[in-house]
Amino acid sequence: MTTTDRPSLPERTAAARLIVVIRGERADQYAPVLETLAGAGIRSVELTLSTPGTLDELPTLLERFGDRLDIGIGTVTDPDDLRLAAERGAHYIVTPITRADLLDAASDAGIAIVPGGLTPSELHAGWAAGAAAVKVFPSSVVGPGYLKDLRGPFPGIRVIPSGGVDLEAAATWLRAGADAVSVGGPLLGDALKGGSLDDLADRAARFVGVTTRESGA
Repeated sequence: MTTTDRPSLPERTAAARLIVVIRGERADQYAPVLETLAGAGIRSVELTLSTPGTLDELPTLLERFGDRLDIGIGTVTDPDDLRLAAERGAHYIVTPITRADLLDAASDAGIAIVPGGLTPSELHAGWAAGAAAVKVFPSSVVGPGYLKDLRGPFPGIRVIPSGGVDLEAAATWLRAGADAVSVGGPLLGDALKGGSLDDLADRAARFVGVTTRESGA
């Protein structure tokens, strides 16, 4: 894949500038959380393969929520899993690592991929291989100032921070020029462990407010 034909992030994800990472104990926990998030204005979620049953549940979730949410598959570390996720309709792929076989599999499937990395070498390798964006992970190790450092030698690189991004950090990263932010625990809280869905909706709405404000919308 060349940089000129890289698949872009889905339109809703790119516009929202917010991806909610959902990591649970079982895939049958997803539906009520997705319903709440969609109602609160969330437009993109990343369902993780570290949650058992995610790929089995994906077609059902896409049928129910695909008209309201972009549903990506994350924590992908195996090319076969990537291909299966693409076959089952995932809107994009997220990995915690940058590895050639994963990037090649995404290119063959024609699906947008956001590979994870921390060092300039890792991040540039993913970007040069045709990634839709690169995930700075864990972003809490470097902070938003890292984005300016990266864009010195790599001016066009699209960056999504992930790992420890709370409400304040989300605003700071977006002001620094991040293309989106990837948020997990600070937004989800205890919702996957029986916590209040009303509280989840409130937290989601606050994040939507920040990402909308920082986009200038």
